[in-house]
Amino acid sequence: MPVPVPVPELGSYNYVAETKANLDWADLVTVDLGEISTPEGKRAQADILLSALKEKGFFYVKNFNISQERVNRQFALGKAFYDLPQEEKDEFAVKGVEQGNYNGYVGNRQRVVNEKSGLRSRVEVYNIPKFNGDFEHHHPAIIEEHIEEIEEFARSLHSEVLDPLFVLLALALELPEDYFTKIHQYPVKSEDHLRYMKYGKYTPEENKLIDNWVQGHTDLGSFTLLFRQPVAALQIRYPSTNEWKWVKPQDATLTVNACDALQFLTGGYVKSTIHRVAVPPIDQQHVDRLGLLYFSRPHNDIPLATIRDSPLLQREGYTGNDLEVSGHPVPTMEEWTFAKQKWQRTGYDKPEHKTAQILPGWKEKVYA
Repeated sequence: MPVPVPVPELGSYNYVAETKANLDWADLVTVDLGEISTPEGKRAQADILLSALKEKGFFYVKNFNISQERVNRQFALGKAFYDLPQEEKDEFAVKGVEQGNYNGYVGNRQRVVNEKSGLRSRVEVYNIPKFNGDFEHHHPAIIEEHIEEIEEFARSLHSEVLDPLFVLLALALELPEDYFTKIHQYPVKSEDHLRYMKYGKYTPEENKLIDNWVQGHTDLGSFTLLFRQPVAALQIRYPSTNEWKWVKPQDATLTVNACDALQFLTGGYVKSTIHRVAVPPIDQQHVDRLGLLYFSRPHNDIPLATIRDSPLLQREGYTGNDLEVSGHPVPTMEEWTFAKQKWQRTGYDKPEHKTAQILPGWKEKVYA
């Protein structure tokens, strides 16, 4: 009989010191979930959320009832996964990337980040889907050993963060409070996933050859949750001025951004925020950048048509998204997910990728 391979102990996670560089930080508001226990508090926070979505598309969330200890454990698990030998990680590589599949490990080593030198991407991704019976779970031992903890953490992101945000969004759009929670239920099939993400470091000399570690893009779901990590690299593009600003890591907060599905569902009233990963400041270029994220998406069968029931959208004239206005078919969330995911994962070495049509009437683009 084969001898079981011992699972390494899960150590603590040590965060690198924040940068001392004088960066042009984005001015973002904070939604306080500790203030929503009363109707007045909900209304106030809904107004803050709406202003954030209209003006920047990125915002902070605090008091979300998930301890820093639990967050630290997830960072430690992510680090433990990336410490595995490459051949072991490759055993869990995504199958069917060319069809838009994404659950599992993706190394991205084929992406070139500097054409002249041939320097390749060092971004690695490990996606863990929902624990609702719709998805196969096949993980390395270090993940399997802690799978119940990971599931509990992922589910708590729904109950403690996403559901409250969706209630506030519904109030802001003058809809019934459960409007968005009904189409984001954990037991129903959707392409949500928890992600451990590693941006492998480059030398200072290599970084001089790179414009950005990840080019400007939008996310394809509803909200993306990004847990604080101190390596400064995330930048957002202000919708009003197209200026790029750095996003400062804030203690005891999540950084949240609006995504494509909300832009479609609100007829463009909520903008899917353009963001990128820049080269970190010089005092943080000696370390890898580890990310802990959660991607929220509506149920797979939800059509991404403009919500007709919102008095606010009706008053403001947001009665049709770009596909509806142009007379093209509106995709379901599942169709949108796999069309965009396929575009993101394949063909990026071709010039036409940067402005490719991924569905009838819709061109995706890479932002500088």
